[in-house]
Amino acid sequence: MYSERGLGGSKTEVGSFDRKRINDSLDKHLVRSSPSTSRAVNSKALSAHTGKQRQLDHKDHPISKNNNASDDESETDSEESDVSGSEGDDTSWISWFCNLRGNEFFCEVDDDYIQDDFNLCGLSSQVPYYDYALDLILDVESSHGDMFTEEQNELVESAAEMLYGLIHARYLLTSKGMATMLDKYKNFDFGRCPRVYCCGQPCLPVGQSDIPRSSTVKIYCPRCDDIYYPRSKYQGNIDGAYIGTTFAHLFLMTYGHLKPQKTWQSYVPRVFGFKIHKP
Repeated sequence: MYSERGLGGSKTEVGSFDRKRINDSLDKHLVRSSPSTSRAVNSKALSAHTGKQRQLDHKDHPISKNNNASDDESETDSEESDVSGSEGDDTSWISWFCNLRGNEFFCEVDDDYIQDDFNLCGLSSQVPYYDYALDLILDVESSHGDMFTEEQNELVESAAEMLYGLIHARYLLTSKGMATMLDKYKNFDFGRCPRVYCCGQPCLPVGQSDIPRSSTVKIYCPRCDDIYYPRSKYQGNIDGAYIGTTFAHLFLMTYGHLKPQKTWQSYVPRVFGFKIHKP
């Protein structure tokens, strides 16, 4: 995944290493192995290894420039992740990850926050390949060579995503995290309430559980006090634990002036203009 960012261009497609397959591998690993290992991985070597593989795949399957290519693109969108914006070799892993299509709900966590062991307390027991994943997130080069198999590389990539998500849920509860999400809220990055009587009320992301892989993220409307699925299928694949159950409500407590008045108006079904009697 991360190694894709070095190819340049406005959008980078991830094909053979799609998120679903990587997460499936991680699920199998969580079942059959312990959450920690003893070797260190070279994150840059990992990027180079997977990057070369994808470049070969790209040569074998060239992209058609015909105007009808959009039809084929729509069929494969569900299995691809795109990077928006300009990219370069100096892009950090965190910036790369937050700019992936579907990751609009994420904000960039400060390196200083991640490097403080106190903020990561307890995560090493939840995330496999913890040390490798942390090095990948922080772009730390290891003195070791590339000793991992392709499957292990996939596991490290997925573990890095999981670790960053859990760190992200904690970071959102800090003053810096709240301020960053405030800008996104004002820009309607989280979407609007689909309920008609909420009149396009801006929503906030929310998780139904703080336990990873329990449920996907939802959007919370502070006007009708209900939750809905995100409109984007990509955003709908985000683990709800990467946002957490607390953020949305603590956000509205912190910025009380943004909390809208509740709406009690509801739809009334009618037949020939008469209200339907409820038994």
